[in-house]
Amino acid sequence: MARGLVKQESVESEMHKSEDQSKTFVYTKKRGYDVTRNPHLNKGMAFSLEERLQLGIHGLLPPCFLSQDVQLLRVIRNYEIKKDDLDRYVFLMGLQDRNEKLFYRVLASDIERFMPIVYTPTVGLACQMYGLTFRRPRGLFITIHDRNHISTMLQCWPEKDIRAVVVTDGERILGLGDLGCYGMGIPVGKLALYTACGGMPPQQCLPVMLDVGTDNEELLKDPLYIGLRHKRVRGKAYDELLEEFMKAVSDRYGMDCLIQFEDFANINAFRLLSKYRNEYCTFNDDIQGTAAVAVAGLLAALRITKSKMTDHTILFQGAGEAAMGIADLIAMAMEKEGLPKDKCLRKIWMVDSKGLIVKGRDNLTHEKVRFAHEHPQISKLEDAVKDLKPTAIIGVAAIAGAFTEQIIRDMASFNERPIIFALSNPTSKAECTAEQCYTITEGRGIFASGSPFDPVTLPDGRKFFPGQGNNSYVFPGVALGVTACAIRNITDEIFLTTAETIADLVTEKDLSEGRLYPPLTTIRDVSFKIAVKIVKLAYKHKMATLHPEPEDKEALVRSLIYSTDYEEFAVDSYRWPEDAMVIQSCKL
Repeated sequence: MARGLVKQESVESEMHKSEDQSKTFVYTKKRGYDVTRNPHLNKGMAFSLEERLQLGIHGLLPPCFLSQDVQLLRVIRNYEIKKDDLDRYVFLMGLQDRNEKLFYRVLASDIERFMPIVYTPTVGLACQMYGLTFRRPRGLFITIHDRNHISTMLQCWPEKDIRAVVVTDGERILGLGDLGCYGMGIPVGKLALYTACGGMPPQQCLPVMLDVGTDNEELLKDPLYIGLRHKRVRGKAYDELLEEFMKAVSDRYGMDCLIQFEDFANINAFRLLSKYRNEYCTFNDDIQGTAAVAVAGLLAALRITKSKMTDHTILFQGAGEAAMGIADLIAMAMEKEGLPKDKCLRKIWMVDSKGLIVKGRDNLTHEKVRFAHEHPQISKLEDAVKDLKPTAIIGVAAIAGAFTEQIIRDMASFNERPIIFALSNPTSKAECTAEQCYTITEGRGIFASGSPFDPVTLPDGRKFFPGQGNNSYVFPGVALGVTACAIRNITDEIFLTTAETIADLVTEKDLSEGRLYPPLTTIRDVSFKIAVKIVKLAYKHKMATLHPEPEDKEALVRSLIYSTDYEEFAVDSYRWPEDAMVIQSCKL
């Protein structure tokens, strides 16, 4: 935060002040087309006549003056005539490129409606079609051939006060695999939710694609592919690129600049997190974000089953990033209840592509060894469920239909309230549908999914609203809290605190309707409360580097929240020192 204050204070000394009233103005030396082409500045036909004259855009717009409320109605009308979700995605991304304030006003107007378009599941399809949907650059494309020049490339980005970076190398996009350069849609979508769900100012967010090639043969042969046309570079060259990138970002934007790793393959995700988590302000959303939202759902489910976490035996379908992250956080929650760490791990089982992970099995990775227990080998998930009789099954392997009717029936036979989480994204990769879970268990199943499912009505009239265990409950609030007090290293305790906060916000009414998460309509409030909890935790454990410690933590976080309301432009003869927009509250 201090970096932003330095800029504002230098400008404030040039401002005229009086005691009439407080207003927020935008000062810029941009004129004409530069204003209407800048999404941070553009207000479309909401510019007043005075602003149009002063900014040199009178005549560049139709003569009508439209408020943001009317503009919102125009956007919704246009949105409704689009023929499919991909067209709606392209339309909304076009709006983001033209008018950021209006784009986020649209998302905030009905987040339940628009999140599945700008995020999962539609963003997966958008990434697959990125060569066709790409319109304007948004973010930085850094390639393996740019080594030794990354710091120079960062200087090309117009914003100097960056607080959060989301970076991917495109190797494991959702459950869709290696999409190479097309994976850029994920950082762009994630950061849109940083703002829409968490309130972080978009100009403080930077999406980055590290293009090291792709092993996807279809893309390499596609004439429309926009990334590097060679196989993925691995080994020393790859590691040197990552090392240079991490250092360049922190040198330019500060050691408290958040760097979120997104959709890296298992081969790199774990080791990069382990390598950098204590050196930089970083986390991996697929490992830690997924863990927090899954554990939040489990903590809410405990209120239905009237049990403790240590009472449960949990079986994972999948043993990758998500499974390991969730398992570690579950063990942390069990340990907090008083169970020794080794006994916590023994309550967690995993099935991968070769079957149940057990001791003595060949070629187990370091991460998998911790969850390998004494047991005969079992090759099928169905047999593992019958033998282990878990109280909860969690699907994170992106194998559609992995939770068969038989598995769901078995879970319901030895559990009064079986916990069934089909967390794989997008929807086409879900392990089972909400309808299958509720119907087969006769409404006794406790269900959550990674992508949205429609409400389910059973023959007896009971209606259930499936809980969507979406990471958007986690990363916007975590980012807001971490950046608010300038945390330099993100601990697992932050994610357990986040999970507990989300679960606490689920009401008894939510639980009775099948919801394990607060309604998406409240996600801005959820993110705010997560951020405040993190700030309090950070000062309690001396993790915050923003000093002096603010007495009112809520006021600190609230002061950073992005507003979708248009500001007024104040233009005079003063030559402002930078091209970048400066927003400052002053009394006039």
